[in-house]
Amino acid sequence: MRRRLYFVLPDSDIAQRIFRELLLARIDDRHIQLLARDDSRLDDLPRADLWHRSDLMHGMAQGLFIGGLTGIVVGAAIVIFPPQGMAIGAGAVLGLAMLGAVFGSWVSGLIGFDVPNTQLRRFEPDLRAGRILLMVDVPKHRAAEVEDLIHSHYPDAEDRGREPTVPAFP
Repeated sequence: MRRRLYFVLPDSDIAQRIFRELLLARIDDRHIQLLARDDSRLDDLPRADLWHRSDLMHGMAQGLFIGGLTGIVVGAAIVIFPPQGMAIGAGAVLGLAMLGAVFGSWVSGLIGFDVPNTQLRRFEPDLRAGRILLMVDVPKHRAAEVEDLIHSHYPDAEDRGREPTVPAFP
């Protein structure tokens, strides 16, 4: 299980140095993401990917739930009020629920692809001001160690909290 730690950094030079310190602390670079304005200079630092920048996962989860629920309601209505001359069984409810869930997840995922991540909304003022958001996914038992490492070397890094758990994917 991992925890995501958030830090707001004042500039790319400090981001470079913290990135190197994290690598020396044996934090794999695929667990380090930086988010900044498009015009920010991050050079070879790992920028946050689509999974972290957009609301894709949240949108797909909502679409899965709403689409599945809609499929159940429509399927139940068809079973209760079948079209004339047709005998429809309870399997139609399951089929329409699955179809609705897949369709809802797909459509909501397309919408979420274009929407900024709602979990990162609280960092928008900092990003607009030109600061850099550092997201580090660390094993639970190393969270305090990594926080202390960053604060001991770079007191300018603002600790902005942690998520209790990080999904298994992305």
